[in-house]
Amino acid sequence: MSVLLGLLVGAVILLVIGVNPLEAYKVMILGAFGKPKYLSWTIVEAVPIILTGVAVAFAFRTGIFNIGAEGQFIMGSLGAVIVGVVVKLPPVLHGIVALVAGIIVGAIWGGLVGIFKAKRGVNEVISSIMLNWIAFYFSNYMLTKAFLRKPDSNYSFNIEPSASIRILGKWKQSEAGRAILKNNAFLKGILNPPLHWGIILAVLVAILVWFILKKTTLGYQLKAVGFNRFAAEYGGIDIKKSTVISMAISGGMAGLAGAVQVLGVTGNIGILAAQQGYGFNGIAVSLIAANNPIACIPSGILFAALSYGGGKLNSALNTPSEVINIVIGIIVLFIAMPQFLEWIRLKFASKKAKGGEELE
Repeated sequence: MSVLLGLLVGAVILLVIGVNPLEAYKVMILGAFGKPKYLSWTIVEAVPIILTGVAVAFAFRTGIFNIGAEGQFIMGSLGAVIVGVVVKLPPVLHGIVALVAGIIVGAIWGGLVGIFKAKRGVNEVISSIMLNWIAFYFSNYMLTKAFLRKPDSNYSFNIEPSASIRILGKWKQSEAGRAILKNNAFLKGILNPPLHWGIILAVLVAILVWFILKKTTLGYQLKAVGFNRFAAEYGGIDIKKSTVISMAISGGMAGLAGAVQVLGVTGNIGILAAQQGYGFNGIAVSLIAANNPIACIPSGILFAALSYGGGKLNSALNTPSEVINIVIGIIVLFIAMPQFLEWIRLKFASKKAKGGEELE
């Protein structure tokens, strides 16, 4: 209902600025899924926000507001690019080690928030926001180092080809690959964007998090802390330890998102002029998914489709693509208003009941 209401309000806004909403939504849908190339780009755009969405959802389910996924994402990117540039390892193994490095660095960054909260009672919202900016400037500082920064450039060296997690990356450059892609439009379209193994990782991580929360003792303990800290402590659960573990796991997933983006798409990192927004978009994805790890997959794809498809509104209909940000914001706003949606549901239920009574 929240998504539908968001699209409905978006349609009203489009009408106000003189654009046919049906045409606009058609452009968005076809722009996101109309061609194999567009579908592939939508998946590429969805991967990091699915992972940050799962990270945020996990923390929310355990009673912690992780607003620091952005900083954890940045640190994961930094850890992965350092391993991808400096370390020399065989293909496949190199990519795995770089991904693990991103997870570890992100987990440390998230774990700091848990330690501050557990040991000193520091509110996690405040500390995680502050750590976002520390990660931001620390990443820029690291790009002043000669071993990492490409000369006369604002970017790092590119990662070694052995660290890449792109699908059929080398094969596409080979003579056989080029010959096959030349005669197969569908395969060429799918593999034209930097499609990588991240979507598989995102799905597996979402399933793993769901399993941990639903089927394991650790998940039970973490959720118990989220439901009622005092009851959990009375039941013998170590609140401080659970807080640190929860934030470390959440930070590790956000760090994985940053590592996947570097190893699968950009191949390097640059000096940041502003926050990239992946962590903050992950919060929106988590809210749309009602903090359900599995639901973060379609939620992330929806978010990516709206963003990527909406970007074509300007060229196709001369419509500001910022309208899509308004639609996404309204969707999140409605999700954050459960009492309003419950009131709508009760209204419909009462009308249905009245209709039944009149028929009788």
